[in-house]
Amino acid sequence: MPALPRRRSVLLAAGASGALAALPGTARAGDHGDHGDGRRPVVIGHRGAAGWRPEHTEGSYAFAVRSGADWIEPDLVPTKDHVLVVRHENEISQTTDVSSRPEFADRRARKQIDGRWVEGWFTEDFTLAELKTLRTVERLPLVRNRNTVFNGREPILTFQETVDLARRLSRLHGRRIAVFPETKHPAYFRSIGLPLEPELIRVIRRNRLDRHSCVVQSFEPASLLRMAEAGLRLPLWQAIGTTGGPFGHDLTYQQMTTEAGLARIAEYAEWIGPDKSWVAPPSPLLADAHAAGLKVGAYTFRAENTYLPAAFRRGTAAHDFGDAFGEYALHYGIGVDAVVTDFPDIAVLARQEHGLSTA
Repeated sequence: MPALPRRRSVLLAAGASGALAALPGTARAGDHGDHGDGRRPVVIGHRGAAGWRPEHTEGSYAFAVRSGADWIEPDLVPTKDHVLVVRHENEISQTTDVSSRPEFADRRARKQIDGRWVEGWFTEDFTLAELKTLRTVERLPLVRNRNTVFNGREPILTFQETVDLARRLSRLHGRRIAVFPETKHPAYFRSIGLPLEPELIRVIRRNRLDRHSCVVQSFEPASLLRMAEAGLRLPLWQAIGTTGGPFGHDLTYQQMTTEAGLARIAEYAEWIGPDKSWVAPPSPLLADAHAAGLKVGAYTFRAENTYLPAAFRRGTAAHDFGDAFGEYALHYGIGVDAVVTDFPDIAVLARQEHGLSTA
């Protein structure tokens, strides 16, 4: 790959490989604060404790923290009136009761999101007040039928409410709980006049979030570079998918995991977040990332057989639990710096059993 230009206009061009160049004033990879120290991997509650509660709800986040999670992860999408709310996707028919609400039947739409056609109901077509009338439901009812007992009990949260919740939970449990927001489909939202980054920056500044209380993640380098340019000096986390590449960028995830790609990521981010399959032995990615000064947080750990590697499945039922402890032991053993998990209680217990509980 050729040398990368550093001009701001190129850095912020969503389709340019130059989006991986360094920015002055960005928090560097060697300045990790208290986010993982090589002895105590960070346990990140993926959308809270999504294995036990409907995702991105107060109940899910509270369960995660009560179980021992260090960070909680809110995915961010905007409302029509440009408020950041916490949903896995902007299409909300799978995570709310919107499809059963006759007053919103005419909001059903078909849109192209990051090159893929999606049909349903979208947060950007609702005001916050309208979204607050909806109630959350379990996204995977066939996999996690037990969680459907909580359907209809909680509202959609805003990012601000999630920050407030993290602070309340920190006080309640006597330890700092960090928020780990992800910018979802940032190029798409910029294209429709609802950019995520300015509002995220505003909330971070208003709440005086620092590197110990907030880590920002995205699959799109251009989104992270916009955050870096704001001078917040927060840790940034470059998420890495399994196939293809970040939307709107002229590079692939495979290129991002080469030694050259990792060196360029290290110029603006402190972490990479690859799918766990990227780091399973005999992959060199973990060692290469550490050599580049990056920490590695693997995703997404789940307990059901259908999500486990074949060696850790138990029995024949796809949705029965397999040997989740064995999978955590493997990844803790090779030295990952964080795990992103739907079951933070299991991850924390596995961390203790692996002798990694002392910070």
